[in-house]
Amino acid sequence: MADEDDTTNADLTPITVVTGFLGAGKTTLVNYILKEQRQWKIAVLENEFGEVAIDDGLVAESMDAPEDLITMDNGCVCCSVRGDLIRTLGQLSKRRKDFDAILLETTGLADPAPIVYTIQTNPKMSDNYKIDSIVCLADAKHLNLHLDEKKPDGAVNEALQQVAFADKILLNKIDLVTPEYKDALKERIRGINKFATVIETERSRAPLDKILGLNSFNMESILDYDPDFFDDESEKKKVHNLELVQSVGLKFEGDLHAQWFNMFMMDLLKERAADMYRTKGLLSFHGQGDTKFVFQGVHEQINFGPAQLPWGKDEKRINKFVFIGKNLDRKELTKGLMECLYIEEDAN
Repeated sequence: MADEDDTTNADLTPITVVTGFLGAGKTTLVNYILKEQRQWKIAVLENEFGEVAIDDGLVAESMDAPEDLITMDNGCVCCSVRGDLIRTLGQLSKRRKDFDAILLETTGLADPAPIVYTIQTNPKMSDNYKIDSIVCLADAKHLNLHLDEKKPDGAVNEALQQVAFADKILLNKIDLVTPEYKDALKERIRGINKFATVIETERSRAPLDKILGLNSFNMESILDYDPDFFDDESEKKKVHNLELVQSVGLKFEGDLHAQWFNMFMMDLLKERAADMYRTKGLLSFHGQGDTKFVFQGVHEQINFGPAQLPWGKDEKRINKFVFIGKNLDRKELTKGLMECLYIEEDAN
């Protein structure tokens, strides 16, 4: 955990959002975290889809102080109880210094985007909290079934969304499938979201240092990606990704024209915001000296600003972009971004 004097951001209480389909093992994961670790004091916000909170008793048994368990049981967090989430976190803010972290367990039907949007845009929330990471728990035995589920009118099913939004994916119940099946499933997950870390687990027992306190949901997380992530795999392997949701990583050298890039992103999000689940970027702008810029977005909500470290003296100005979403066209995105490059003769 960061020292309080490090930055304003370090003073915010981190929230880990746990998603996953019904029965994937989210409550088991929460129990595991609360039973296995004593380093952090964690407040659990648990949400059940339905009138009765079935799981709160299971989790409460693991809490040092059961009254710290806050259960919202009138609907899923990202829909009808969004107001309840703000009210609950608002009440908790008075005591937030008592906790090192907050764990928000969502129903299996939750799309985390509204949760992220609420915490980042509501001043009462953003003054007290930050999203630390989005952890998706996936059931190795049944995930393919959920990913294959057809929704009306070409809508994206919830399992696809959860995999696409995640920073960490816990591939749970691997003891119930063969090694060959597991490897094929991991390859499929990578086709949907190759930027998320996949951690294999049995009975939701994940190493805590890989899922808590990582600040992986931040603008600078793109700096930690393996450079190979930005290569076009379809060109190398001649494979076709048939998934409705997939991830695209792009990189090219040069300085961007700030106005053209802003127009490109505005037009893209105006037309495709619903399809763009996650976007990230590392940018070099003409006329901005050695300042390195980073951004992260969820749908149309974009956070943008300078990176902590500038471009190095001999560092190549390589722009990097990550897009995770529905019906993405790599060539179209590449063409649009390349047209944002600053060219001397176009300076006027």
